[in-house]
Amino acid sequence: MDDIKAIDIMNYPNQVREVAEYNFNDFHEWRQLAQTTFRPFFPTGKFPVTQEELAQHKRLFGTIFYPYETVQDLIQAMDKIGYEKICMCATKMWSSFTHEFVWNFSIDDVQKAVEKSNGRIIGAAGYNPFNIEASIREIEKAVKEYGFKFVYLHSLSFGLAPNDKKIYPLYAKCNELGVPVSLQVGHSAEPMPSWVGNPMYIDEVALDFPNLKINLSHTGWPWFREWCDMVWKHPNVYGDISAYMPKGLEPYQIEFMFSGRGKRKVMWGTNGLGLAHGKHELLEMEAKQDAKEKILRDNAVRFLGL
Repeated sequence: MDDIKAIDIMNYPNQVREVAEYNFNDFHEWRQLAQTTFRPFFPTGKFPVTQEELAQHKRLFGTIFYPYETVQDLIQAMDKIGYEKICMCATKMWSSFTHEFVWNFSIDDVQKAVEKSNGRIIGAAGYNPFNIEASIREIEKAVKEYGFKFVYLHSLSFGLAPNDKKIYPLYAKCNELGVPVSLQVGHSAEPMPSWVGNPMYIDEVALDFPNLKINLSHTGWPWFREWCDMVWKHPNVYGDISAYMPKGLEPYQIEFMFSGRGKRKVMWGTNGLGLAHGKHELLEMEAKQDAKEKILRDNAVRFLGL
């Protein structure tokens, strides 16, 4: 089977150290995550940070959370593993415990990575619904001056459902600029509100903005049937399976994404969990080649307007 030059719809600046040096252990949300959901990868109950820790535990987590030193190192890995492009999102993630940003990546840092990548990295802006006017100005700059292709909202960390009034200015601005919106749906592995992640909340938004392309990121689990329903029902709604390994998805969702109902709407993303493992899993699964091509690449091309 021929390899497919994938597009990673969901990745972050801290994947490359020269773009964003970041210590996960500085924040409550990540520390708890390392002690619960990701404990099998991190037996010490914390994220490995130093070179010694990374080397010691590399056998357990492979390329997962194993950042590249430079943009060129990332490009070399993309060439080796088979990636055409990676989307790097200037994500903003809020802490309801400490009332500060857990992630607050800069569009300027992302733009520097985009420039160094010679077109291999696609920039995406973030959104702060707690400072709407300033955030909208930043998005406009990211799209008009830097050529960013979409905006990603980490809605769960702000405790807001997708149809909340604080998010509607984002939809209106992206509709005006002609760029898509991506947002997390489903549960939160970190200690953040999960109830706001039910994909059915996007039903109202998709009806209000029928010309705005919307991506429901992270599979929607445990509401995976609702996720499939929204992706199937609305022509402008897509979904990505980032943050999950393909073989671990629910059988219903696997059948959906490889069938005529979903194969033109589901996209691939790593969520920074390593470029190789998840892609190789998807290529090994029983499905037609054209369905894998659509998920790994073609649907992202259409969603992003490449």
